[in-house]
Amino acid sequence: MSQLLAGRTALVTGSSRGIGRAIAQRLAAEGATVAVTARAYTPSPSLRAGVSAALPGTIEETIALINAAGGEAFGVAADLEDPAARDGLVDAVVQRTGRIDIVVNNAGYADYSVVDDMSLETFDRTVEHYLRTPFVLTKAAVPHMRRQGAGWIVNIGSVTGVPPVRPYRDYNKTAGDVIYASCKAALHRFTQGVAAELLDANIAVNCVGPSTAVRTPGAASLIPENFPTEPVEYLAETVLAMCHLPAEQRTGLVAFSLHYPWSQRMPVHSLDGEQVLAPLEPPANANPNIGAISP
Repeated sequence: MSQLLAGRTALVTGSSRGIGRAIAQRLAAEGATVAVTARAYTPSPSLRAGVSAALPGTIEETIALINAAGGEAFGVAADLEDPAARDGLVDAVVQRTGRIDIVVNNAGYADYSVVDDMSLETFDRTVEHYLRTPFVLTKAAVPHMRRQGAGWIVNIGSVTGVPPVRPYRDYNKTAGDVIYASCKAALHRFTQGVAAELLDANIAVNCVGPSTAVRTPGAASLIPENFPTEPVEYLAETVLAMCHLPAEQRTGLVAFSLHYPWSQRMPVHSLDGEQVLAPLEPPANANPNIGAISP
């Protein structure tokens, strides 16, 4: 392991399971002290289509995985739909470590429904998670990063934020991902705009999303059985790539987790950093509207 992030503190929201946990593990393997966050220390219920069910994964489990691999992590419980908890999250991390170098806006909420049937509550919660929360946490972290002379913000996007292929597939007509996808597209644009605003402060702002999909506990029910998915390690490695270079060298990117490593000939490691995985070419059925990515 290269210890690229030694001495740095990283906040990864929604890191009790799934993509967030994988990102937390990968950053910790490179030397970062990781603030692992979720709504609570116990498995939290997820409400979809009026049904509430607890999903597997806890803050303490993620911390244990990081510690077992020789990394450092601590937990901060914060419900990002609670304004007070959300507003105080960055300060809680800084109080613990004295700094904040990396913020990964990963936590999310998805309850798919075609627009005709979607409730305003679901619409509002989706916007809250994918626009308001990244805005609030970015705004809170930037003063600390300015003072430190550098910082890295990574927003987790989605291939759904890229325009669908025409003629439209049956999936596009029935999946109900329009509001989720619209918020992810806005998050892509938010990333690109804030990158320009913060370039001169040496704060890099990038976005990373799966090239296809990652089958996590939270997303499994939304992904059709025959839909192509990808190993989470490729996404975690792409996030890491956005967390160490100066902003003048790498900022304002919307990168996808199979396309970016392949195009850059970038080695992808296991989450503990110990093994190099085989290169994976983006599948032929990946959305062709994913644009070419520069370094």
